Amino acid sequence: MAKVLAVLSSGHRDEENNYETGWWGEELFAPMLLLEEAGHQVDLASPLGGKPTIDKMSISEEYDPNGTYKDLYESGRADETQKLSNVNAEDYDVVLIVGGHGAMYDLAKNEDLHNIMNNVYDRGGIVAAECHGPAPLVYAKRPNGESFIEGKKVTGYPDEMEPEGLLDILPFSLEQEMRKISQYDQGDLEKTGHAVWADDQLVTSRDPFSSELMGEELVKALNKREK
Repeated sequence: MAKVLAVLSSGHRDEENNYETGWWGEELFAPMLLLEEAGHQVDLASPLGGKPTIDKMSISEEYDPNGTYKDLYESGRADETQKLSNVNAEDYDVVLIVGGHGAMYDLAKNEDLHNIMNNVYDRGGIVAAECHGPAPLVYAKRPNGESFIEGKKVTGYPDEMEPEGLLDILPFSLEQEMRKISQYDQGDLEKTGHAVWADDQLVTSRDPFSSELMGEELVKALNKREK
C-alpha cells in the first residue's frame, strides 16, 4: 500500500473582479476513488489546513451532471486537510497536486509544497500534478537551482481552454510559463484525457477531463513498483 498526499488550494477570492476559485472536485475525487479502490491511502493537505474552498463550478450540473463529485464533497470527504507546513514528507510515496485555478494563487510559490515535492522525488517517489496543478512545478527549484520541469516533457491547462477574459486576471498563464522552461505538450484537444510522464517519477495531466486518467496512471505505476 502506498501513501498519497493530495494537495488542494485553500481557495482565493478576488473582490475587485468578483471572482472566487479553489480546487476542482473531479481532480481530487476521480483519482482518489481509483487509488483507494486499489488499496492505497490518500491524505489531504492545503496551505491553511482545515476545509479548503472548492471551485463551485466543478460541482455544478455543467461539469458534474450526475452529481458524483458534489455528493462526495457534501459527504465531507474533503473537509479536513493538514496544513502543508505540518506535513512530514517522509510519510508519503506520492504527492498529487490537484488543479483548479486556486493552485495558481496559493500553491504555485508555496515553499512548504516545494520542499515536499523535492523530498518525495529525491526518495524515489512520484510527483503528480493535474490541470493547473503543475503551477508549483514551474517555480519549485531542484537542488541544482533549476525548475522542477526544466527541459522535461509535461502538460497542463492550455490558454486555449481558459474561460474568456480569465487570463487577464490570473497571476500568470500556466501554458506560457511552462513553455519557457519545459517541453510543453498540450496533446490533441479534440481527444478527452491527456497525461504525460516526464520520467518514471513525474506525471502531469492536462485538464479536468484527464482526472480519471491520472488516477489510472498512478495506480498502474504503483502496481509496477510493488511487483
